[in-house]
Parts: sequence; C-alpha cells; structure tokens
Amino acid sequence: MKIRKLCAENAISYRNIRLEALQTNPEAFGSSYDDEKNRPLEMFAKRLSSEGTYTFGAFIEERLVGTITLIRETSQKTAHKANIFAMYVNPDERCTGVGRALLSSAIEHAKALVGIEQINLTVVSTNQSAKALYESMGFRVYGTEIRALKLANETYLDENYMVLFI
Repeated sequence: MKIRKLCAENAISYRNIRLEALQTNPEAFGSSYDDEKNRPLEMFAKRLSSEGTYTFGAFIEERLVGTITLIRETSQKTAHKANIFAMYVNPDERCTGVGRALLSSAIEHAKALVGIEQINLTVVSTNQSAKALYESMGFRVYGTEIRALKLANETYLDENYMVLFI
C-alpha cells in the first residue's frame, strides 16, 4: 500500500471512489450521491488542486482504495486549525491498516503546516469503528450535534465533534 497526495491528474479515480463512498456509506457524509453524480470532472480536479486542501489517497497496486482530505482554516482567528473531511476506505480494505495509514498521513501533514495547533473532524455518533480509530490516534469527543444529518428516508443522525491537539 502507498499513500500519496492526490492532484488534478487523479480526478477520475477520485471521482469514482467519492461516488462509491457516497453510495456505500451515505450516512457518513454531508453530501449525497445525488448531489455529486452529475458534477463535471473539472470540479473534482479543482477540489484536488485547491490551495490549503490536501487530499491523500491509499493505493494498492495503483488502485485507489481510500481517501482523506485535510483542509486548513484561512481566517486570522481560525488559522490555527485544520479539519479532516471525507475519509473513506473501500469495504474490501477495511481493517487492514488503510484507514490508520490515511489518518496518520493527514496528521503528519498538519503537523508540518506552520501554525496548525489542532485538527477537528466530525463522525456519525453510531460509527463505532471510525470513532475507535480516531480515539486510538488521540482524537477526543468534545461535543455532539443532535440531528446533524437527515437521510432521504427521514432518518436523523447525530454527529460527534472530535479534536486532536498537536
């Protein structure tokens, strides 16, 4: 397995795994498959080349099997923070260390950014495996948003807010 930062040239693979993620685990993302399925490839390429946004991919034999995005805050009062979004690992590769390697890469990159003191993320409160991974890497829950997400079937999901001080 290799972890590397994705760039605009990875847009097709990134789009494919992003749509897979939204179909496989719709409860885990603020966006939906219907929101993103018709977006042009250029939008995905732009995501991968935006300043202050770092998307890492896990590759097994050149196949993209997982992603994680780290976004640095830009305003003067929040520039000490970065946020993790859109972490996903293909179900066939879960429990193999891919998620830990992706998270570790994002954390190490955040530590290398001048001025970053903390990393924030949100996770659906019922996603015990993801929470266990985050907690094992030092993240701690500091709050919960009740009914943070509403699925198409009228199901509401709470999200835990987590932080890692670096």
